[in-house]
Amino acid sequence: MLLEPPLVLVLGALNYDLIAVAQRFPEPGESVLGTAFYTSAGGKGGNQAVAAARLGARTRLIGRVGGDGFGKELLASLRAYGVDASGVAVEPGVTSGVAHITVDASGQNKIVIVSGANGLCGEAELGRLRNALPLAGALLLQNELPLPLSLAAARAARAAGVPVVFDPAPAGPLPHEAYALMDYITPNESEAAALVGFPVTDPPSGLRAARELRRRGARAAIVKLGGQGACYASEEGEGHVPAFRVAVVDTVGAGDAFNGALAVARAEGKGLREAVVWANAAGAVAVTKRGAQAAMPSREEVEALVRQQPLAC
Repeated sequence: MLLEPPLVLVLGALNYDLIAVAQRFPEPGESVLGTAFYTSAGGKGGNQAVAAARLGARTRLIGRVGGDGFGKELLASLRAYGVDASGVAVEPGVTSGVAHITVDASGQNKIVIVSGANGLCGEAELGRLRNALPLAGALLLQNELPLPLSLAAARAARAAGVPVVFDPAPAGPLPHEAYALMDYITPNESEAAALVGFPVTDPPSGLRAARELRRRGARAAIVKLGGQGACYASEEGEGHVPAFRVAVVDTVGAGDAFNGALAVARAEGKGLREAVVWANAAGAVAVTKRGAQAAMPSREEVEALVRQQPLAC
């Protein structure tokens, strides 16, 4: 029994999400009528921090927002969900990060991100991270901040003995030496395909991709397959975990719920397959709700879904 919840550190982006819902995505040069519009605090760093906090971890986010109204709302959202936002700097005269999101009738999404203050993260954030690492049980990183900063953070975590969970989203090339810094790399299908150079569309290709990412140096690779579950490969074993069956409303933030849950599960000592099951459940709960941080699941919701659908384990 843990004496206290683990500390999960997150170095990541905070974006204010502007979300339009339509029956289908417009073609190039086409306008379509939307059916709904709403806003949500987001950013992969912010979402993963909220996910970890909602699942019971002590969570601290390190990042940057602009000195605008969006920045104030982003900080307020983090604090409302129990995230320690003392490591988030406010940059006067700069806009906060913004994500323009379109969601179609099936719940799939397309996203355009404007980095704003996130793009200014650098040595100051790295210094705050180094100070916090001695107490941490896991570090969550993503690809929305400058890659050299994320890799420097991963090196610092490795030196401190803190496991690194790296979400290579948005997709982009990684230097070969980066893989050895990752205890867990967690791409979705398109991100995995961009990294390994072959299509990733189903569990067999997902497992092949996970093996390839591990061959490159990652200690464990987990490929998220959406409605087809997830594949994993590590020294603990490899395999496919099926998806939980839920009614999909909005897939925004599902991968972030997955990553937050994976980090918490491993920091609590769960085995890798059990952690992937838990992460699948967190992502499944998230897609039943609209929004990003507002859709992150509670621990009770995740545990209830695992009990309700044992075949997905």
